[in-house]
Order: sequence, then C-alpha cells, then structure tokens
Amino acid sequence: MGRQLILWRHGRTAWNATGRVQGQTDIPLDEVGMSQAASAAARLASLRPDRIVSSDLSRAYVTAQALAAFADLDVEVDQRLREINFGAREGLTMPEAKAAFPTEMRRWLAGEDIAMEGAETYAQTARRVAAAIRDAVDSMGDESTVVLVAHGAAIRVGTCEFLGLPQEHWRSLGGFNNCAWAVLQDGRHGWRIAEWNAGQLPEPVLSDETQDANA
Repeated sequence: MGRQLILWRHGRTAWNATGRVQGQTDIPLDEVGMSQAASAAARLASLRPDRIVSSDLSRAYVTAQALAAFADLDVEVDQRLREINFGAREGLTMPEAKAAFPTEMRRWLAGEDIAMEGAETYAQTARRVAAAIRDAVDSMGDESTVVLVAHGAAIRVGTCEFLGLPQEHWRSLGGFNNCAWAVLQDGRHGWRIAEWNAGQLPEPVLSDETQDANA
C-alpha cells in the first residue's frame, strides 16, 4: 500500500445548506452533517489510519472525532488546516456578496486571486495548508495512512500547492461535497492524486467557492 494521505472535508452545516460562505466562522455541523460524518467515518476506519489531524474549527473537529471513535485514535489539531479566511464575505450568500462588493466579486469570479477586506488570498491559504500537509508527510512511516480533516477550499488549494501544480490550474479541480475526501498516494514518481471528491454518489456541491447561489 505504501504511504497515503486522506484529506477529508467536514460534514454539512446550516450555512452550507443555505448557501452562506463560512470561511473561518465557526459554524457547527447540523443534523445531516453529523449523520454524514458517522457514515463516512465507518468507511474510512477500514483504511486503519495511524493519525488523525484536524482543523480546529468545530465542523472539522467534530467530523474528525467521528472517525477517532471508530479508529481508537486521538484527534490532533493543526490550525493551519483551517478554511480560507473570506473576510467580509463570511455569512453572505453569493447574491448578497455581489451586491455588497460588485467590483471585487467580478474580479474574483473572473479568476483573480484577490483578498477582500480582512480576507486571505488562495495563494496564502495554499501555502499554510501545504505546510501542514508536508509536516504530516514527514511524520509518516513506510506503510502509513494519515487523515487530515479540513475544508473544501483549503483541501483543494493546499493539495495543489503540495503537489506543485501551477496556480492557473487550481480551478481545474472541482470542489468537495460535504464529507467527501481526496486520496494522495506516494509512489515511484512521488505523490499523486488517486481519488478526488470520493466517498459518495454525485450530488450538488455546497461550497464556499461555488459560483452560483449556493456559494
């Protein structure tokens, strides 16, 4: 099997369900999210993880605890796995954000990596998340599985940075469903993506990044 990393997005929250950007606002799992976490954890436990490392935001940490209960492991916390800070956009729907920040939102939707008031850029987020991924990799044995529990945008851009993908290609990788995961495996040619947005049948992505009313 070799070494593998599982990057697991948290379960659903009320803000996911109503299309509000969460970012680093600490919104808890809703009832559906708790059920998603328990169901996905039962499957991920079959991989026999050696470590579970989570963002400190409660929606990720509680998701991680569901797996810890099956795997008989403690949940370690790394704040670098937090979601991107969306600043003044947090708590807003996409229509509300477009109305409040028309110029900035046009530029952002056109693909510019801009930071609004109090926010991070994707590049800044990618660097801190990739640093957390690298530290997890450095701790791994030859036959080891580590689960990192985080957030949709953080996982996407952090993985891209970790793998050395140019930023202009980051948006080519789709967003994550709640409680879906990516699998990275270490092979002869280094780390590669083995699975992306895995773990359930296709369904609408309720993400901070979706370019419609669900964002």
